[in-house]
Amino acid sequence: MANTARPEPPARPGRPAHPRLVPPPGGPRRSPHSPEGRAALIHAVCHIEFNAINLALDAIWRFPGLPTDYYRDWAQVAAEEAAHFSLLRGHLQSLGHDYGDFDAHDGLWEMAEKTRDDPVARMALVPRTLEARGLDATPLIQARLRQVGTPDALTACGLLDIILRDEVGHVAIGNRWYRWLCERDGLEPLAHYKLLARRHRAPRLKPPFNEAARRAAGFTEDELQALHAAP
Repeated sequence: MANTARPEPPARPGRPAHPRLVPPPGGPRRSPHSPEGRAALIHAVCHIEFNAINLALDAIWRFPGLPTDYYRDWAQVAAEEAAHFSLLRGHLQSLGHDYGDFDAHDGLWEMAEKTRDDPVARMALVPRTLEARGLDATPLIQARLRQVGTPDALTACGLLDIILRDEVGHVAIGNRWYRWLCERDGLEPLAHYKLLARRHRAPRLKPPFNEAARRAAGFTEDELQALHAAP
């Protein structure tokens, strides 16, 4: 009889030779007030989207036995993250650069590795925590770019509008499946989230929070209050 055991997914997906991955706070300066700084800023967001493709695919590959809709949802996310990466890479190329030209961080994938054995933790701490930070950060980045006001900066703002719209949906998918898994396992979502954040040393989320986007992504009023009350 053939061996039908499911292979262990790779710890780290295939990557191009560049960008070089460095620990924070290393990496290039990202002030939008110079062409090089704007390119570095776009590269940082492009790198997040590159990681997000792999994170969505890993969520499919790593956790068997969940409802079909779970895999359909994360396949949709992977496709949209790939579209975001292509948009940002094209813009980066219009600035005379390409993906890999600047150093980058690897925090998103580090959390994926920490949560590799627990789909509840994965849903809690990747889409609902790290990716949800993008809902808060994107309007701040756009404000800085609009202040610069150059054509390339305003083009980047438009691309970030598309990405923010889609990311609300991605975080909503994380919320949906986190709550589904909590219900399946008899866990109280808010209390269990706090436990997981401590256990896996999730980054502390800092204001300002994009509460409108977070509500649209399915965060409850209790969850929003807990964000503000965090030490």
